[in-house]
Amino acid sequence: MKKIINTVKAPKPIGPYNQAIMSNNTLYVSGQIPLNPATSELVKGDVQEQTRMVMENLKAILKEAGMDFGDVVKCSIFISDMKDFPKINEVYGKYFTEEPPARETVQVAGLPLGVDVEISCIAVI
Repeated sequence: MKKIINTVKAPKPIGPYNQAIMSNNTLYVSGQIPLNPATSELVKGDVQEQTRMVMENLKAILKEAGMDFGDVVKCSIFISDMKDFPKINEVYGKYFTEEPPARETVQVAGLPLGVDVEISCIAVI
């Protein structure tokens, strides 16, 4: 059984997808970009500000599903420049203080709306 998870506290999808899908006890969260849900505008600051917004968007979706970062088992991070890896890690690490999930970080040629970072996750209750 699957359940669609959406919240106004995270950005509306910019394509034909949902913010997240709960299937049995697993939550699959779509990739989040630094889009401010209150203004629908991109956060255009440095990559750390962008990463903070992405993590807050993930947090809001997890909360809507009755979960938090402690339930996350896997993250995928897509970045436009591997040189930003340490800066992104610094912000990301503040959200996973104990038992961080498995993950990969991949540099890509381009991301939606020209952002510098996108993160998706899988969580299990």
